[in-house]
Amino acid sequence: MAHPEGPAGIFDRVADTYDAVGVPWFEPIAAGLVEELAVGPGEHVLDIGCGRGAALRPLALATGPGGRAVGIDLAPRMVELTARDLADLPQVTVAVGDAREPEFPPGSFDVVSASLVLFFLPEPATTLGTWASLVVPGGRLGTTTFGAQDERWRSVDELFFPYLPPALLDARTSGRGGPFASDAGMEALFVGAGLTEVRTVTRDVEAVFRDAEHLVAFTRSHGQRAMWDAVPPDERDAMHARVVDLAASLTDDTGRLALGQQVRYTLGVAP
Repeated sequence: MAHPEGPAGIFDRVADTYDAVGVPWFEPIAAGLVEELAVGPGEHVLDIGCGRGAALRPLALATGPGGRAVGIDLAPRMVELTARDLADLPQVTVAVGDAREPEFPPGSFDVVSASLVLFFLPEPATTLGTWASLVVPGGRLGTTTFGAQDERWRSVDELFFPYLPPALLDARTSGRGGPFASDAGMEALFVGAGLTEVRTVTRDVEAVFRDAEHLVAFTRSHGQRAMWDAVPPDERDAMHARVVDLAASLTDDTGRLALGQQVRYTLGVAP
């Protein structure tokens, strides 16, 4: 099967394993966003970059049969699988769509959500303004981004740094600089998009792995696959060995390998 180019291609290739390697990750992250958005029965919701439905399913359940939940994603395979997985919910529609320019009229939704999406986009401030325009007055918009990173997890990422192109090293994406580096930076983006009652909530999420090989499988199953793809094919076995060795050193005396991540939820209300 031919895959699209760029980020859509990455997520198309990982769609079959995305959030499916036995490491609860995207679902617990999305759960916090769903809770904070407090969707009610009958509301209309848009989930941007819906992936395999980590937020879309609970959002749809919250709207109930009288509501509407639309998920869009740029990766066709992701859309295909998510539409299949959520076929039991008639209020759900899943379609291929560009997060930068969702093709809906202004004021189409009571709630817009985007979990771990905004930092992939080249013009986050402009995009956030577009998203805000889709929300009815008094409706809510919420995103998730990453806060403080476990230094042990960062040490795994740093193994790939010598191979990464500038786009993957961009501080905007990594969260080490710009608006994604702080709660205040994200809140400023929301205020700039015209949102009110802007607030931040943070939670700590932990990924637990059976062993070092399980960590490797996890890194290949989502957006981090782009890091593996940046490593020349003839060096990937050696990189695999380095990741396994490092992961082994991060395992505690009980044999437990767990890496933490702070997740930032930024929320606002349309005026």
